[in-house]
Amino acid sequence: MECSGRRTLNELSVEKPDQSIYQKVMKNWDAIAKPLDGMGRFETLTAQIGAILGTDEIDISKKAVIIMCADNGVVEEGISQSDQCVTKAVARQMGRGTSSVGKMAAIISAKTIPVDIGMNQNQQIAGVLNKKIRCGTRNFRKEPAMTKEEAIAAILTGVDLVKDCKKNGYQILATGEMGIGNTTTSSAVVTALLKCDAAVVTGRGAGLCDEKLLHKKQIITEAIEKYHLYEADPLTVLATVGGLDIAGLVGVCIGGGVFHIPVVLDGVISMTAALLAHRIIPGTANYLLPSHKGREPAVEKLMDELGIAPVIDGKMALGEGTGAVMMLSLLDVALSVYQKRTLFSDIQIEQYERY
Repeated sequence: MECSGRRTLNELSVEKPDQSIYQKVMKNWDAIAKPLDGMGRFETLTAQIGAILGTDEIDISKKAVIIMCADNGVVEEGISQSDQCVTKAVARQMGRGTSSVGKMAAIISAKTIPVDIGMNQNQQIAGVLNKKIRCGTRNFRKEPAMTKEEAIAAILTGVDLVKDCKKNGYQILATGEMGIGNTTTSSAVVTALLKCDAAVVTGRGAGLCDEKLLHKKQIITEAIEKYHLYEADPLTVLATVGGLDIAGLVGVCIGGGVFHIPVVLDGVISMTAALLAHRIIPGTANYLLPSHKGREPAVEKLMDELGIAPVIDGKMALGEGTGAVMMLSLLDVALSVYQKRTLFSDIQIEQYERY
């Protein structure tokens, strides 16, 4: 099965978005009765969306948030204030649409798709899609978190979810996650991929004290050395110290590129998945849009590596995809100017020219 999964993953490829459409959208913006570049980065971001969708008549009214839920075995090491029961409790609220992301998504008519890709429980939770690979990862301090077979299966699950969304007419996706301990797994992955010191990219997560933060950094450093991860390939890094939520989101990012759907990233977890996706399938980053700059120290380095910059700097750290949903709302507002555009010719004023 591992060979089959790896072969399927290797068969995936990502084309460049249509640059002629990008230029057409930018020209459309210039024809609107406003100062040149008056909508700032929203002009280039919407042009990127148009290039991905393959049309300058941009419509993202049908949108969804894919929220990967999973548990992490490294929680055994006391790297979080909470235990794994919180993952289940929040997932249950997501299924009802009453978690933070559900309330925010309802405001902009975005569908939430919570997915159990690796929660440490066997109950079917109402409203949560069961795509479980295993009941939580292993404690990476003691052994690799996943087999490569499990990591690939989680990635392909994410790709398939995007395929289903494309089939059902969704035009843009946002990423979300839920899983206690996933700032530890993401920090470990980033440390390995960027070959940096764990202390530079590891933060307090949901609010660790100084002593536990130091312990968290030490565990990551030990794992990097134990498994020789500075020399490892991205898939090995993911399987060794990553999480099933991260792996599923890797698939969502790759799926965006394969099926030409723009994917809005959330915070440090989804950005970690984005970097893995881009390293595994080059070109994936062209299909990813930023949302906000979270509080985790890894975010800035991830943004630099992916060549993207946050639009929102609200010091948010809620997770679930809340920052990405907020970005979707801003894109809706920006597109109201583009879709219902008043041209210079409409008001009989000469159009500004670029020099």
